[in-house]
Amino acid sequence: MHYRLSGPQGDVINTFADKPATLSLGSGELSPALEQRLLGLAEGVHTTFELAAGEAFGERNPDMVQWVSKKALREFGDPDEDYAVGDVVQFPAPTGQGSFAGAVQQVDDEAVLFDFNHPLAGQPVTFEVQLIGVL
Repeated sequence: MHYRLSGPQGDVINTFADKPATLSLGSGELSPALEQRLLGLAEGVHTTFELAAGEAFGERNPDMVQWVSKKALREFGDPDEDYAVGDVVQFPAPTGQGSFAGAVQQVDDEAVLFDFNHPLAGQPVTFEVQLIGVL
């Protein structure tokens, strides 16, 4: 399928200009609210869904904005990495399976402030889908 996720600031993901995505429902690749919109769609359909603020990726959680020491970042990541506001950094999941991302909000001499909320958390979302096939 091709899909586009966008919020008030524009596209976050857009596969229409590239190769289509292959997704497995129930695997966590999309939020449950987005997966629900895909259930029952016929092959070939091209449609758009509007989701209310917070429905697609939940509300913003202030506890997911956290300082990470530069010492820990050097120890567990690239020791030569320079962090700048707006950078998105991948972190390994604590379970060792998969990863999660944090967006740099602020940098000081000792630590970096990351926002681990989904970029569209707490925002209305437009979900455009062109379903090419179902396997």
